[in-house]
Amino acid sequence: MLQFYFGFSQHNVVFFQPSDSLHVSRRNGVVISETVLASGALIGLNQLWYADYPHSTLHAVNDNDEWLQMDKAGHLFSSYHLGRFGAEALQWSGCSKKSQLVYGATIGLAFMTTVEVFDGFSSEWGFSWGDMAANATGTALYVSQELCWNEQRIVPKFSFHTTSYAAVRPNVLGSSFGQQVLKDYNGQTYWLSANLYSFFKESKLPKWLNVALGYGANGMITGRSETNALFLYPETQRSRQFYLSLDADLTKIKTKSHFLKTFFSVFNSIKIPAPTFEINGLGGVKFYYLYF
Repeated sequence: MLQFYFGFSQHNVVFFQPSDSLHVSRRNGVVISETVLASGALIGLNQLWYADYPHSTLHAVNDNDEWLQMDKAGHLFSSYHLGRFGAEALQWSGCSKKSQLVYGATIGLAFMTTVEVFDGFSSEWGFSWGDMAANATGTALYVSQELCWNEQRIVPKFSFHTTSYAAVRPNVLGSSFGQQVLKDYNGQTYWLSANLYSFFKESKLPKWLNVALGYGANGMITGRSETNALFLYPETQRSRQFYLSLDADLTKIKTKSHFLKTFFSVFNSIKIPAPTFEINGLGGVKFYYLYF
């Protein structure tokens, strides 16, 4: 197995193993990498998302009633995990807990705020205080758990399945699978996945076992219900769905491999398919043997 090493204090440190003290080269590498990646992402986003629309003066919009708040759930999810990755990168470089929370966990909020400012200068969109509240909530969810429990017991997660709605407005809901994952709110589900053992440490429950509460929505061709009628589609009744399911905390799987620990940490943002109960806003109850 190929292993990567960095020299430090005359000792070899396995690349994926977190440093137990400040590793300056790692910290500098993290800062430079995050700056380059964030700058590149913002430049690309500006070209792909905003370049074709006229600019305007900074202005705000109230979009809190759009997409049955699925976009707000996405903002919370994104801000949480960008901050989590930032904090874990600084932990890997041996930075103090304070630095992890102050400079790492807030990366998601800083990045998402910049995107929101881009929206504010575009005539097509606008700065949304609802989005900002969701961004701040995602960051606060990570930081508060570290301060209270020194661990993440409740993790936002994501799952997706394709829907027929995207074919009606592919320019808005996505024309390919990759676009639909990001744009088709009808197929997205956002979860709060809680690790049971973290709350009941004296129990004999498997350390990886989670229970997850999910939120989704359906029947959305446009952001607001009154504009759905502009598109001829046999099923445009908008409704919310609430889910109860099992899940796994991948970071609780025992392994001595720091590569696998890193792998599990990255993919712990995805909800695994599992038996699931659904209660929807139309009064229906469903059970899925495996829900994606």
